[in-house]
Amino acid sequence: MTTTNTTPESPNAEPMRMDFIRQAVAEDLQAGKGGGKVITRFPPEPNGYLHIGHAKAIWIDYGIATDFGGEFHLRMDDTNPMKEEDEYVKAILDDVRWLGVEWGEHLYYASDCFEQMYDYAVDLIRKGLAYVDDQTPDEISRSRGTLTSPGTASPYRDRPAEENLDLFTRMRKGEFPNGSRVLRAKIDMASPNLNLRDPVMYRILHAPHPHRGSDWCIYPMYDWAHGIEDSIEGITHSLCDIDFENHRPLYDWFIDAINQGRQTPIHHPRQIEFARFNLTYTITSKRKLRELIDGKLVRGWDDPRLPTLRGMRRRGYVPDAIRDFMRHIGISKVVTTIDAALFEHFQRDNLNRTSPRVMAVLDPLKVVITNYPQGQSEQLDAVNNPEDPSGGTRKVPFSRELYIEREDFMEDPPKKFFRLAPGREVRLRYAYFITCTEAIKDADGNVVELRCTYDPATRGGDAPDGRKVKATLHWVSADHALDAEARLYDYLLLPEEEDAAADANTALPSAADTGEAPDDPAAVAITGSAPERDWKERLNPNSLQTISAKVEPSLAGTQPLDRFQFERLGYFCTDRDTTDGKLVFNRTLTLKDTWAKEKKKGGA
Repeated sequence: MTTTNTTPESPNAEPMRMDFIRQAVAEDLQAGKGGGKVITRFPPEPNGYLHIGHAKAIWIDYGIATDFGGEFHLRMDDTNPMKEEDEYVKAILDDVRWLGVEWGEHLYYASDCFEQMYDYAVDLIRKGLAYVDDQTPDEISRSRGTLTSPGTASPYRDRPAEENLDLFTRMRKGEFPNGSRVLRAKIDMASPNLNLRDPVMYRILHAPHPHRGSDWCIYPMYDWAHGIEDSIEGITHSLCDIDFENHRPLYDWFIDAINQGRQTPIHHPRQIEFARFNLTYTITSKRKLRELIDGKLVRGWDDPRLPTLRGMRRRGYVPDAIRDFMRHIGISKVVTTIDAALFEHFQRDNLNRTSPRVMAVLDPLKVVITNYPQGQSEQLDAVNNPEDPSGGTRKVPFSRELYIEREDFMEDPPKKFFRLAPGREVRLRYAYFITCTEAIKDADGNVVELRCTYDPATRGGDAPDGRKVKATLHWVSADHALDAEARLYDYLLLPEEEDAAADANTALPSAADTGEAPDDPAAVAITGSAPERDWKERLNPNSLQTISAKVEPSLAGTQPLDRFQFERLGYFCTDRDTTDGKLVFNRTLTLKDTWAKEKKKGGA
């Protein structure tokens, strides 16, 4: 089913691609549910930086809201002051906006709902559906039982409502130390769903909150707060990671319990789960990313090797291409593993269309054109982007001494090597035909300079007599070239065996990384995790190579995040380390597109 979307919020009024979530939303609208509105939200926890997995959740939430002419909310799920910082809030706002997503007036904070949540909790205590527990966290964890055995009721489970109200009020006033008491929902300690075994709703935590200051010393647990926030905001469709499917009955229980006996029920959002995806060669676990940063194995959250949106931006990735990639892979109920080459394909396609071309030499070998006049230079016309006729041209200087790539010369070339060799003629891009006449070597026998001649009649790259050459080389004028640092990035992880999809090292993202993470330590203790090998063994020692390069003078005024195609070499962007006296470029991607090649062969 394809529906044409003409809502003004939708960019380019693209046809809507129906999936199981959009189908459910369309059916709800047709049935008149939600008051005929669609309101979605992206609810990150401000305890770290967003990554590529979050981008999928963002585009699902934002895309569905815009497709149906609804509202999109951005909400900080700031319920844990021990891990949250204003730095992360600012970074999230900036990264979401960089993706091209706007929320208008709909920016919210979970902490702004603390008073309403507290009132709802008091209501549950009065109804006998919540109680204050004096057990330690370890005792609560042990009493929750296992997947095969029921839990054990707390000795404080049947406290009178009046006593629970008094204790809860005193908890809020700060009369008790951290960890001494919690508020728990009274549900079912024998439930096969561990989330329903009297989950913790509030814990005592004497810590200032980045958004609320010192107003509170009890903080709601994620599972209690999350659904209530959605209700307060009027979210019609709460779209979550598939890991939250087992939490849905708990969210429903909380709303139903609050509504019990109410004349005017509070809003009950509909939760729909989607599956995360795996991306090869990629780490997105916040814990592991932090280990890399704390261990100085990368240069920070915006290191271009990381899948954080900050790192991707610094590397030169294009947000529109991220959106196109997400649209292509679609929404699934099953966790899938995506080849990183597909993600790169969408980036290359965009960069090829939008990046101005320049010439740079990463491994310089000097060329002296012996029959070109000494002291002379000229300005040649170079096309800025053959994919964009409106891009115009620029001037590049040509002189007697040039630099070419060292790999573009071989003294004794094999049969299929068509670039420069003794006695061979090649074309210099936008310039002339040159012929190598001599290779100058150092004392160790290494070629350090080439002597060549040029044909003045071939200016612009064509011979008037119609003769052809089999190779065209890029180059820069030695007299005019700028020194630059080039940072060549590769995958952070080395390839692994066929069981990659099952390796948690590449999961994108886990429940704990989506901004939708239950923070009940007792629940974590029950589920546990399987032993894993040391993931650092797969770190690629060559994920970054830093080299000295020569670039054409037009790059003198480049600014951070300017993107270019270095002809024949790849896509690069100007790094923020660039200063007036130092040019630094990050390689975004090489020109080779393995995904497009496989698709052409019929392999994808």
